[in-house]
This record gives sequence, C-alpha cells and structure tokens, in this order.
Amino acid sequence: MSGIGKGIATASIGRILKSKGFKVTAIKIDPYINVDAGTMNPVEHGEVFVTEDGVECDQDVGNYERFLDENIYTDNYMTTGKVYLSVINKERNLEYGGECVSVVPGVPNEIIEIIRRATKKAKADFVLIEVGGTVGDYQNVLFLEAARMMKFQHPKNVLFVLVSYLPVPKMIGEMKTKPTQQATKNLNEAGIQPDLILARSEVPMDEPRKKKLAIYCNVHQEDIISAPDVKSIYEVPINFEKEDIGNKILKKFGLKPKTSDLKDWEELVKMIRNSPKQVEIGIVGKYFESGHFTLMDSYISIIEAVKHAAFSFHRKAKITWLSSEDFEKNSKTLSTLKKFDGIIIPGGFGNRGVEGKIKAIEYCRKNKIPFLGLCLGMQLSVIEFARNVCGLKDATSAEFKTTSKNLVIDVMPEQKVLLKEKKYGGTMRLGAYNCKLNTGTKSREAYGKSIISERHRHRYELNNEYRNILEKNGMVMAGINPEKDLVEIIEIPNHPFFVASQFHPEFKSRPLGPHPLFREFIKALLKKEKN
Repeated sequence: MSGIGKGIATASIGRILKSKGFKVTAIKIDPYINVDAGTMNPVEHGEVFVTEDGVECDQDVGNYERFLDENIYTDNYMTTGKVYLSVINKERNLEYGGECVSVVPGVPNEIIEIIRRATKKAKADFVLIEVGGTVGDYQNVLFLEAARMMKFQHPKNVLFVLVSYLPVPKMIGEMKTKPTQQATKNLNEAGIQPDLILARSEVPMDEPRKKKLAIYCNVHQEDIISAPDVKSIYEVPINFEKEDIGNKILKKFGLKPKTSDLKDWEELVKMIRNSPKQVEIGIVGKYFESGHFTLMDSYISIIEAVKHAAFSFHRKAKITWLSSEDFEKNSKTLSTLKKFDGIIIPGGFGNRGVEGKIKAIEYCRKNKIPFLGLCLGMQLSVIEFARNVCGLKDATSAEFKTTSKNLVIDVMPEQKVLLKEKKYGGTMRLGAYNCKLNTGTKSREAYGKSIISERHRHRYELNNEYRNILEKNGMVMAGINPEKDLVEIIEIPNHPFFVASQFHPEFKSRPLGPHPLFREFIKALLKKEKN
C-alpha cells in the first residue's frame, strides 16, 4: 500500500544499523517507466529530491539522507525506465555478444548489477532496498524477481522485510490482519518469504494479532514488529529499537553490533516531545491542493528543514499552507501574512499563482516579515524588487512571458538550445554547484565560511544585465557562483530577514544538523519575537 511509511521504515532501520557501527546506504526503486522523477507531477508523486550529483529522484531518497546523514548518489535510485534504457543501450553496444536479450533474466540481472555498483561505491556493509508500490502490482514484478534471484544466489546475505498496513475499522474497533495475510500470500507467489513484518497501524499491535500473523504468514512471532503511528517521524527508530529490531537483523546475518549508540537520536526525540513553544510559518505555494485534500509531500524537504531549524532552538514548527491564487483573487487577504512569524516561498514551475506570490513577497518586504525564498522564490523576489523598487513595471521571467522588454530572469544560452530541441528531462542545472559568499551579508554570517556548495534544480537565472540597477536600488548580491558568475543568493538590507537563494538549501538539511539558512531564518523570527 502506497503511503504507509516504507521510506521512513527503511531510513529508520538504516539509522539503527548505523548506530551499531555499520556502514549503511539505501536504494529506492520506483516502478515507473519514467527514467527519473524529474518529469513527474509533484502533486501526484510528491517532491522531486535532488542528489549531490544531480539525480532527480523520489522524496524517500531525501528521507534516507536525513536519517543516515549520508549523501545518496546516482545508482541509489532506480526506475523501470532507467533499467530498461540501460539494457537497451547495452544491447545496441553489442555488450550481450549477440545473444537474444530476454526480459528475464536480462532485466533482473541489470537490476542486480546496479545494486552491486551502488554497494561498491558506498563501501557499505548494508544496502537497504525499498521497492516502491504494492505487492501484486504488475509494475514491480521484475524488481521482486531480481530480489528472489539475489536470495537464491546469496541466501545468507539477503533478508526480506514486509511493510504492511493493519487497519482498525472504526465501526468494528478491531485490528484486522487479513490485508497482511494477503500481502504475504502475494509475496510468496513471487517466490519471496518475508523474514520480518513491520506492522503499520494507527495503534500498537497486541500479542493476539502477532500470534495470528505468525501462524498465517509463516513468520516467527518475535519477528513481527509493531509500527504504530507517531507524532514525529523521528520517533520511528526509537520505537523499532524497543522491539530490538536492530539486533534481530544482525542475528539473522550472523553478526554482532560493533557499538550501540542512539543517544543523539534519543535526545532529539526527547526534545521534540518536550518542546512546548512553537513558531508559525506560512508557506505560499500551489502544489499542495488535490480536491478536498492538502498534500504536504510536494514540499516535504522544506517542511523537514523548517522543523530541523526549529528543533535547534527547542521549538516546534507549525506550518500553514497558503494558496498563492487566493492572493491573486483578493489582495485584502495579504494581511493574513502578518499573523505568521515568517513566510517561505518555495520552488516551482509555470506561471499559475505567480502574481499572488509576488504580492506576498512585496507584503513581506514592506511589512518587515521575515522571508525566505527558495529557487523560484528568489526569482520572484527579483521580479518584485525590479517592478516596485527599480521602476521596471514589466519586469518578469522568460518562463512566463518572453516578449517583455525587461526579462530580469532569463534562461541560460545552453538551456535555450535544449528548450528549442524539446529536451526537458534531466537537462536543468542540477546537483551541487559552488557559491562564494560576500562579507557583511546575513548569508556569510549564517554559513561561517566564504565558499559553500549547494544543490540546484532550475534552468532560469537572474539576468546579469540587471545586476547594476538592482544593486543601485539596494538589493544585495550575497552569493555568486564563481565558475559562471551567476547570482546564487540575494538579500534585502535593513530587514529582519529577507534572504532568497537560487539553490535548494532544504535538500542538505539534517535533523541533527539544520541548514544554516533555515537556522538563521528561525533565529530571526525569535529575535523579532523578543522585540
């Protein structure tokens, strides 16, 4: 079942094994024909996470990085499209030596090869592999076949964990095990027997239910781990360890823990539980509405980055979703921004809701509301300043209107070629790029060093032809990419906090290591609160 927490479960097990002294990495498998996640709709699929080496991937890779505090790279993200493309390229290059290339074992063998490559690069003792989708889906059959083959080839080195949901229907009030029994049966039909079952549910699992699953799923009762809902995802490793999942896994591999230290994580969870105060953050966006539901996954890294920064000041973050289109329809609603401690404008694509975001930025600038702009948030901050401070009333981005005389945000020459040729997937400025911070800026103070590296996902940049007029009117170019002389961070002086970055700082935030820009953003809110 999608959305029950397979990614968090994988990341949590990884954190536990790491705490026991082992080198751990994780792989996410998405059973889509897409070669990567870059062209997927964030409302349908969730946030597109970007790695250091520029892979656009599933949001669970972000969970792995946050929990493991390790960077994840290219081979750690796999899709059906990526695997098939690799097989086809090998066939075209005669790497199969003229053999007929069959789906099986050709595709499963390629999957196994990618897994081995990722293991070698990470120099990992453990590789956690999350197969997306649901057991029984047509899309993930070949990945399950690869898993079966790996177990057959190396029976002592492969272990299977089934994450399954146990509903508690309100009209009955009893936890039902049938869905998990059926999931195990489907897994058995794929030639796989789970070694452990993570029993996801609203409430902790009781012994009668564990006993029942043990009988019908052919799994030892002690290997059925209760995984109830928690208030914070960072509690999950602690919950798992209450049932000694780490040592159970090591025992099955014939290993013993080298160390056992989750103290830093326990302290984090203790602080989260006991923090009575909170900061209220408004996020102005457009990728969170689906019918009558609010989908937070579109901005999951931003949410977690805000939380991490708040945790560092012993605060909880209360986040409210604000539709930019509401500000377009009724400017009077902008006054609601005053009730928040700070406002964030995240990244995005297309012109829907853009004018509402620009109005929100102007309101924050004029009313001294702490503001953090991310990617598109920076570009719109430049447009707002150019229009309302520099007097360039038609200032805009080439993404929205190419006929404007004042394209203060424009596409790079090499990107224009790609767009003309309709090459969209994987062609933006992606991954880590250097940035040199100017002295005397909030950004330089936040990072505490002059050269930083941050991750990107965009193809539009601040047009350098307008840098002089922007600076003459007071905008500060706080960070510059030295290789291409591109503006990476802008600031507005004489403001509690008005910082916007071309890159995505949220991708590098960790629960035990909050990102400098988010930390300084929260620090500014608290300073303003005292005043």
